[in-house]
Amino acid sequence: MKFDKPVANGPCWVEVGTPDPAAAERFYGDLFGWRAETDSREEMGGYTIAYLGHLPVAGLVPLGEESQPVAWFVTFAVADVDATVEKVKSAGGSVVFEPGDVPDMGRFASVADPQGAGFHLWQARGFEGAGLLNAAGSLGWVELLSRTPERAVDFYTTVFGWSVNASEHYTHWGIDGTDFGGMVRMDDKFPPEVPPHWLPYFAVADVDATAATATDAGGSVLMEPTSVPDGPRIAVLRDPQGAVFGVYLEGAEG
Repeated sequence: MKFDKPVANGPCWVEVGTPDPAAAERFYGDLFGWRAETDSREEMGGYTIAYLGHLPVAGLVPLGEESQPVAWFVTFAVADVDATVEKVKSAGGSVVFEPGDVPDMGRFASVADPQGAGFHLWQARGFEGAGLLNAAGSLGWVELLSRTPERAVDFYTTVFGWSVNASEHYTHWGIDGTDFGGMVRMDDKFPPEVPPHWLPYFAVADVDATAATATDAGGSVLMEPTSVPDGPRIAVLRDPQGAVFGVYLEGAEG
């Protein structure tokens, strides 16, 4: 990601739904050096913000029902949540949670693209989102895994107006040509039960050491550290509760 702070129609926040917030705090604290603070307001339902120093970088959401997914969700900043939700529906997507206000912070909605990949929308009213991007321990790249990339391009360019730089093997998403993420076609290597989804990548100073730390802390490695041709060194990890995320070498281009 070439942005160091949220921009309109780009990634602005990332949060994990977890059945064990205390365990998640310990795991990500060991992995990224995060410090967690839980919002004490009853209406926030135990929502916890992770910080690097004094800057917010991610959210941890307690899951109240077994049906809720243990997963990371990417949030995109928009000028008008309600108008963007209408664009999502018109482009063939669906609404998971209708727009609603978060007191003193902003307006939120949860939606999904036509293939079912879920993501959030955020209209800032006091809380802009991540105070740090593309630095060690913070969100640095977002990647869509899709079984129908062509349809995904149509959807996301319609909803957000993203620029698209596609090669034979990888598609880059951008805002006016400045890349912030990409897309991978889900081929036969992905089991049929794995749905299309957004995968956040966090910047780290050492991918191999981070993968080892994740294992030591009770997580697992889904994709061993790999150097992408003409790209960064990356790995895909899973936390002890089952949420999947990626890491990449800080300072490397996606």
